[in-house]
Amino acid sequence: MQATRVDVFDEIFLVFLGLGTLVGVVVIGYVLYNAYKYRDSGAHSDDEDVPTLGELPTGGKGGKKLFVSFGLSAIIVISLVIWTYGMLLYVEEGPSEPPEDAIEINVTGEGFAWYFEYENGAQSVSTMNVPANTPVWITATGGDVWHTFGIPDLRVKADAIPGEYDQTWFMADDPETTHEVRCFELCGNGHSLMTGSVNVMEQEEFDQWLAENAPEENGGGNESSGGNESSGGGSENGNETTDDNSTADGGEN
Repeated sequence: MQATRVDVFDEIFLVFLGLGTLVGVVVIGYVLYNAYKYRDSGAHSDDEDVPTLGELPTGGKGGKKLFVSFGLSAIIVISLVIWTYGMLLYVEEGPSEPPEDAIEINVTGEGFAWYFEYENGAQSVSTMNVPANTPVWITATGGDVWHTFGIPDLRVKADAIPGEYDQTWFMADDPETTHEVRCFELCGNGHSLMTGSVNVMEQEEFDQWLAENAPEENGGGNESSGGNESSGGGSENGNETTDDNSTADGGEN
């Protein structure tokens, strides 16, 4: 199963939290140990390795401890930077460019509302419908002023600037859930009202919604109109029959 943006950021957070806690415990423990070891007991011998006021620490044993501590710190920091960079590249580029099963949605922020347009031409306002466990690629732009499209729960943020197009992706793994959409850029008097929602559906439910909301020229919409045409055709046939009967009656008369 592909990792979502939430999974990536949660993993980065937990790794930093774990390493930070470990380093903190080691540093504080070492400080407390030395504070206890070199406490003032009131009696000193000449051969004790006791630091004097103003003396620079040597790190013990010719600076070996200091060298080891700096070396370990450098290895940890460099490894952490490389690993984090790789994780952020995945967030930036997504599972691929884009994957075959991904869907693409154009997002436009305008007039303190969000407008969504799907690949088949289906459109919605303020509510983005997406299938669960499927990468969703969005292309954001602005229709009037500078907005920023954001879904806090899914760790999504994209600038919506008039004339520019910012692409990003996300994936929601829990169907039948709703996530809030916000504008992260102060865009005017209605900024606080510029909200929306992401409605996560099962794949079958999403496919049905997408087909029902497609423009008629793309084969979407309600097919009941076909029945009306049939009814209309029946009426025309009925009228023709009546006309034929009238003609026939006229001929007999």
